[in-house]
Formats: sequence, C-alpha cells, structure tokens
Amino acid sequence: MLIVLDPGIESRIVDLGRPGTRSLGVPVGGAADRRSFLLGNSLIGNPPDAPALEVALKGPRLRADADTGCVVFGAPFGLWRDGYPLEVGRSFTLRAGEELRIGGTSLGVRAYLCVRGGFDAAAILDSRSALDRLHGGETLSCTKSNVATRWCPEVNLSRAGEGVLGVVPGLQADWFDPSEVYGQSFTVLPASNRMGVRLQGKPLTMPAREMISEPVSPGAIQVTNDGQCIVLGVDGQTIGGYPKIAHVIQADLDIIGQLRPGAPIRFALVSMDDAVKADRDAQLWLAEWCMRLRLSLDAFPGERRL
Repeated sequence: MLIVLDPGIESRIVDLGRPGTRSLGVPVGGAADRRSFLLGNSLIGNPPDAPALEVALKGPRLRADADTGCVVFGAPFGLWRDGYPLEVGRSFTLRAGEELRIGGTSLGVRAYLCVRGGFDAAAILDSRSALDRLHGGETLSCTKSNVATRWCPEVNLSRAGEGVLGVVPGLQADWFDPSEVYGQSFTVLPASNRMGVRLQGKPLTMPAREMISEPVSPGAIQVTNDGQCIVLGVDGQTIGGYPKIAHVIQADLDIIGQLRPGAPIRFALVSMDDAVKADRDAQLWLAEWCMRLRLSLDAFPGERRL
C-alpha cells in the first residue's frame, strides 16, 4: 500500500479506459499517453491493462507501508527515493517506510507510476480508471513486491518535443482555407487538460454557416467560434457542434497527452494510406518492445534487486 502525502497536480489511477461506452456518452478516458503506460507496465512485468498512477506536470509524494516494486515511465520527471535521485524508465523497489517524490518535468506533461501487479482499484463500467484526481491522505492499494532493476535506454520516453502532429482532413475541412491551418505554428495554452488541448494561433477564417452536433472522438481538431483550435483528448466529449477541420492520426494520438503549455505545434497533412502505415509501424514497434521487456524479465530472474 502507498500512502498519499501530497497528491501533486493531476494524479489519477488509469488503465486502458472504457472505449465500449461511447454510445452512452461516456468518454474513453484511461491513459493519456498509452505508449508510455504500456511500456511502463511491460518493464515491470505487468499485464498491459494493469492500473497505474498517471502524474501530470508535478507529481505526488508517497510513502510505502511495505516493499513495492515500481517504475516511473514517460516524461522525464524529477524522481527521488528518500531524497536520493532515481531515473525515470528504470525499475526499483520502494522499501517499507521509504518516501517516493515525483517532482516536475521540463519536457512533456505525463508519466506513469507502475507497481508490480498494478494498483487495486474499483471497476466502473469495466474500467479501473478513476473519475477523480488523487487527494492527500488517500491510500493506494497494491500487493507487496520486489523487482529487479530494468532499463530500456533505447526507448525515447517522450515524443512531446517533436512539435508536429500528422493529421487527415476532418469532415468539415472544405469549410476552411487549408493554407491558414498548415501554414502556421500554434501554441499550447495553459487552459489545456485531458478533455482537450487548446491552441493559440492566427484565427482561422470562419465560414458563415452552422452545423448540427455530431460524434467526435479523441484526436478531432475542432475550430471554435473565435477561429481557434481545440484538439480533443482522451476525456473529450462524444458529441460536438464545432466544425472539425482535421483529425490527428492514430500513430500520433499519444503525443496529444504530452503537449505542455507554451509548446509550439504544427499540423502535417498526410494521406490515409500513410496514416495507416504509420499506425501499423507504431503498433509493431510497441509490440516488439513490450515483448522484449517481458522476455528480459524471464531471461534474468535472479538479477540483483534494489
């Protein structure tokens, strides 16, 4: 069990979400950066959907009441165990009575604290993703465990600094002048959250027409009445009435969860064939790395534990 001494800014338990409930108006939810979530669970020997603690911008301070095997994976947060620095992406054992402090990050927004066996959380609509953020004084239930030290230095922990999102045209793309969208760089605003990333740029010319609300999904790029763009995130609504100028390709969806306030972002228009290829390549890369990490656990079961 981990005791929450300081919850941080936006810490919450997540898994792979609840995609089967969108017809009920319930957002997908789950990890905002699934790539980091899945790699973190693989590195510590967990099933892919084991619940983890998502931390954002500034992480929590936790105390263990029993030995707990851990890893923090994602953006390069500052990380300390009883005042001694640790590395993001390297597994470790938090001993009984020790404190883990996750500070801030200069790149990206989110990382995932994965514990061996996952956190024990209540299931709601077949998902253990929390509906609320963490609060001080809470306890996070998990089993006693130890882990060997594992690290995957070849894996880039955060792609948030790339600054480019591949997109395909949205349903209302022909309402707008494409040169206004693809010819400028936008800035991520502080008002962004898991529901959507708000962007600031030269306002797009709005058409003199209205539309009826229709289904939307994570990755949809909507244009608000003031000509600014919002990129919907994993907690985004299921129906929207703003026109959709484009949609982020599947391969780049995780980058949305790592866009920090003040970061520049550009959109790159790609063909549907290229979008499908990029998704297949990304899925193959992720599956290969998850398999390599799990096999390494089986290959060296007696490695020294820390």
